[in-house]
Amino acid sequence: MGNEENSRTMIDLARVSKNYPPDVQALSDISMRIRKGQMVFLTGMSGAGKTTLLRLLCGIEYPDKGYIEIAGQDLSKISGSEMQSLRRRIGVAYQDFKLLPDKTVAQNIALSMEVSYRSRQFIRTQTEKMLTELGLPDKENTRAGKLSRGEQQRVAIARAVANQPELILADEPTGNLDDETTELVMRLFRTCNEQGTTLLISTHDHSIYNYPGSKMVKIEDGRLVAPKRSPSAQGDRP
Repeated sequence: MGNEENSRTMIDLARVSKNYPPDVQALSDISMRIRKGQMVFLTGMSGAGKTTLLRLLCGIEYPDKGYIEIAGQDLSKISGSEMQSLRRRIGVAYQDFKLLPDKTVAQNIALSMEVSYRSRQFIRTQTEKMLTELGLPDKENTRAGKLSRGEQQRVAIARAVANQPELILADEPTGNLDDETTELVMRLFRTCNEQGTTLLISTHDHSIYNYPGSKMVKIEDGRLVAPKRSPSAQGDRP
């Protein structure tokens, strides 16, 4: 990839495959490029390989074949400290939330900012902002383990977004939410995208696909199906 193209690309996968023992092929020969500032919806049935792909992108797992670049960095070649630095630029909303149940909502949200050495004022301001925008203004001091699943999901999303990352990876972020709360989440994601953040959202929820300029990519049985774009999206190759 040339330097100019590299500077415009956030995610680049080339012929990526991932297997699990004894004989499960989760991903097969996946190639995909996502430009900086795009919002991309990753779709497909349960077990298609969406979560595996997100785990590869945030460095939790590594491919058996192919290579992955995030913001121009080859994940197979960077050092441990470089990987830690890169992860601070990525916000991840996990499908199983990964909250600390004995910590308060505010403490959980603060984690992503604390590892980036943000100031106390920044952390306080961002935490209050996230809770307000996601309809949880009165939950700041509630322990995460006392929340409903829908509330836990919103806290996980708040934690992913609060540090103002360059890239957000969200795995089924509206799976436990009603229509009204889904709209709050998507409004927050759209605001992030308008400010230049790249988003890759894994979802079954057909109601959230319709966003001008976004792209939809489908995985079936671990393989990439020809991506689709909204009518207003122009000029981006898969």
